[in-house]
Amino acid sequence: MPEFFLELFSEEIPARMQRDASLQLERICNDVLRSVNINLVETYYGPRRIAIKAQVAAKSDAKIIEERGPRDSAPEAALAGFMGKHKANREEILVEGGYYWLRRNENPVAAAEVIAAGLPSALAKFSWPKSMRWGQGGDFTWVRPLRRIVCLLDGEVIPFKLGPITASNETEGHRFLAPGAFAVSSAADWEEKLQKRFVIADQNKRRQMIVDGISEKASALGLKVVEDPGLIDEVNGLVEWPVHLIGKIDEDFMDLPPEVRELSMKVNQRYFALRDEAGKPAAYFAFVSNIPGRNDVSAIVSGNERVLRARLSDARHFWDLDLRVPLNELLPKLEKVTFHAKIGNQRERVTHISELARQIASALELGTDKMHQAGFAGLLSKTDLLTGMVGEFPELQGIIGGYYAERNAQKWDGAVVGPAIKTHYQPKGPNDPVPTDKVAISVALADKIYTLDEFFWIGEKPTGSGDPFALRRAGLGVIRIILENNLRLHLNDFFRHPTVRKDLLAFIVERLRVKLRGEGRRFDVLDAVLGAGTDDDLVRLMKRVNALSEMLETEDGKNLHAAYKRVANILKIEESKSDLNGGPVDQNLLVEPAEHEFRIAVDNVFHTLAHGFEGQPSPIATEQFDVAMRYLGSLRRVTDEFFEKVIVNDSAPDIRQNRLRLLAQFRDTVNQIADFSKIEG
Repeated sequence: MPEFFLELFSEEIPARMQRDASLQLERICNDVLRSVNINLVETYYGPRRIAIKAQVAAKSDAKIIEERGPRDSAPEAALAGFMGKHKANREEILVEGGYYWLRRNENPVAAAEVIAAGLPSALAKFSWPKSMRWGQGGDFTWVRPLRRIVCLLDGEVIPFKLGPITASNETEGHRFLAPGAFAVSSAADWEEKLQKRFVIADQNKRRQMIVDGISEKASALGLKVVEDPGLIDEVNGLVEWPVHLIGKIDEDFMDLPPEVRELSMKVNQRYFALRDEAGKPAAYFAFVSNIPGRNDVSAIVSGNERVLRARLSDARHFWDLDLRVPLNELLPKLEKVTFHAKIGNQRERVTHISELARQIASALELGTDKMHQAGFAGLLSKTDLLTGMVGEFPELQGIIGGYYAERNAQKWDGAVVGPAIKTHYQPKGPNDPVPTDKVAISVALADKIYTLDEFFWIGEKPTGSGDPFALRRAGLGVIRIILENNLRLHLNDFFRHPTVRKDLLAFIVERLRVKLRGEGRRFDVLDAVLGAGTDDDLVRLMKRVNALSEMLETEDGKNLHAAYKRVANILKIEESKSDLNGGPVDQNLLVEPAEHEFRIAVDNVFHTLAHGFEGQPSPIATEQFDVAMRYLGSLRRVTDEFFEKVIVNDSAPDIRQNRLRLLAQFRDTVNQIADFSKIEG
């Protein structure tokens, strides 16, 4: 099959836009070339180009087009519109079955014609997050000025025009190391010639070169690179010819918090932080240049060290200035900072967080000192929003407040309060660790629960994909902190506004459902457990979910589920006809031995689950859910025998009613654990 190759070469494309642009180019080419069976698609992207190669058929298949038009009684204008839409003439129109029909034999079309006819208009609609107009007339838009287009089919140029540029077989290499145009004849030729001209076209190969190169340079010094996949991706979008270098950080800046140094290096300069074998910050940084030095790299390294020195000097200025004012002296200024117009200012916010943190600490049985520390950490948790460091680096909020609190250890036990403030935003994402210290846990939960409670109270709930206040993330954070620390807490106790408790608990349960789904676990089991009653103790809820999930993997569990569904379907039909009268089972109406045995087994399990057995407490009340599941599983044999040997729909009405009541008792027994009707196949 012929090879199709397309490259769009422009001025520098922002790194964050490159991958999405390559995916969009792939979609466009798949749509345009569908008729010539495009396949084996491979895309490329980099600082100045996006490209695609694929295999296509030499021509499209012959086919018959058949389209139904308006009724044969429709006005001539309707027929004319139909013909115009399909560019048909009157000879191609037939009347059949009361309608006009278009039937046309479509001959094969060469792939070159398909490309030339469809690609220019499709590419003209290319969408960028930001684009610009330039050139004569200024009608054409692209992310940056488009300079060249390579479009080849089996090595031959398809010379279509896009904006001011006509496609050819010429492209360019590295802007500084190999300027000027050169011709290519295929994708492989393009990639090979680019490499000779200091451009690594394959983004995956280029990325691996960056990872391996900086790791090798760091290892030579006995150091390791701090993992940052996002930064690697960004640097990959900035360089065409990676040159890996190591610079040194002045010792004067090593007493700054590592987060300050690393964020300054990352955000401002795209430098990689390094650590020693013990995991301590090293006085070095790694970076990737797009050009090698002419003779040596010392000038490049010293230039970057000089730039970093200036950046860290700015950070040092904010650090020293902020430390002059203790965090508690910033509290009055929070009154002038609005949190939300309908909720209040930041001072009111931290007051409530402080109170809630103390309440949670009390529920965790931490004692008076720890409760006081949790409350004080909550009170100071947002004060760093007023510091110069957070003003410069918003990503450091919470973290920098923790460092400032630690520096004031003599005033409020900063060794505990500081770390609690540092981690109170955690977890910030699905892979971010949760706080583990009980004081820190109290503050982190208080911050998230307060946020959820207040925004639900003012009616600002997430809708669809919209979640401007990150409430879904807050809900997931509450779930992860509680479950990963095995905390026995009743969430309803911490919601200030009773009117939203039901909705808020339902929201958190929905986030738990999403979490289970994302982990590939059975979220329908959660629905089944909740069908037996709402539970605001997430640890107990998950113990029930896990026990039921394990039971459903057994043969007894699977068969019991099948039997329950059969029972539920029978009862649903009878209840819809109002033929099922409630009441206890009449033992005198039990005719078959199998129904006697079934009644005894169901009755025993029901009372064991509800009240316990032989002086032992109920396994549900004592949270022995695995034991409770085994009791349920014991019903599998008698249930099978009941359906095998007993006809529920007996001709005698009183016997039929009694058997339906027996099935209802079975359903009620199982429902003490979970509503099995909510469990999928």
